[in-house]
Amino acid sequence: MIAKLLRTTEGESSSANMKRFASKYAIYVVFVAMCVVMSILSPAFLTVANLLNVVTQMASIGLLALGVTIIIITRGIDLSSGSVLAVAAVVSASMAQTLDWGMRMYPSMPELPVIVPIIAALAVGALCGFINGALIAFTGVPPFIATLGMMIIARGAALLYSDGRPVSSLIDSYQWIGQGNIAGLPVPVLIFIIMAIVSYILLNYTRFGKYAYAIGGNENAAYVSGINVKKYKILVYTYAGLLAGIAALILAARINSGQPGLGVMYELDAIAAATVGGVSHAGGIGTIQGTIIGTMIMGVLQNGLDLLNVSAYWQQVVKGLVIVVAVIFDMKRQKKSK
Repeated sequence: MIAKLLRTTEGESSSANMKRFASKYAIYVVFVAMCVVMSILSPAFLTVANLLNVVTQMASIGLLALGVTIIIITRGIDLSSGSVLAVAAVVSASMAQTLDWGMRMYPSMPELPVIVPIIAALAVGALCGFINGALIAFTGVPPFIATLGMMIIARGAALLYSDGRPVSSLIDSYQWIGQGNIAGLPVPVLIFIIMAIVSYILLNYTRFGKYAYAIGGNENAAYVSGINVKKYKILVYTYAGLLAGIAALILAARINSGQPGLGVMYELDAIAAATVGGVSHAGGIGTIQGTIIGTMIMGVLQNGLDLLNVSAYWQQVVKGLVIVVAVIFDMKRQKKSK
């Protein structure tokens, strides 16, 4: 009888361990499986050039996804990141134009060192994020509404600032941000890796991250325990805006132009990457490494569909289905944990 009970307990323990393992590492298994399937369907997929292209293309969205991850952990949302990227891109590009371009936005302005447009992009992104955070923290406006408003305002500001035209012909040192490479690794990929490491450290080893999890887990309990909830909400959204500014630099530099139409739907791709990566919209749950894998899954999916010549319209359908399935799994996981 005792032996039977021991076997039953061991069986249950083994089953529970398997479930925990599947829950923790399922996203990695899915990623590897996708890579295997795509490599079988298209021999061009596993080439070094194509894999670097996938990561380079997803660098900007990945940066937005890092910011969105921390926001969702606090039980918020950011619908404005794509538009913030656009306004940061046109402002930054306007300060990085070459002297010989006949359609310069500021004809009398001398050619500025590259640090100036870089600071401009970061400042614009951070300012937009700060405004989002302040609206949410001090007015009680739901994050969905506050960031929806910023999405529209920032896009309008990008169009007004550039008069609806591309801001082109950028200095070589600026273009290097999006087109250069170091030791064979594209600069956008290096920037993404660096900011992913920074975000990981912030989220796991600082008050900023610990308080973000606490606010998302139970905002009232966080407030009662002495956390300055308003302050940290503002910091979270400001950091996300800063990441949008960095993404703007990469994207404008890659195409040698700051365009007011940049980043359309990028906010949804970023939210999708974070969601697929296991960030819970119920708040308090999510990891940077999960978001990175989620970003790569979305990148592999898009690249694979491109290589297979799947219609862009069907690609949108597939992306939507992936998001819905990811949310369904998240909801089931939350029910099981309760």
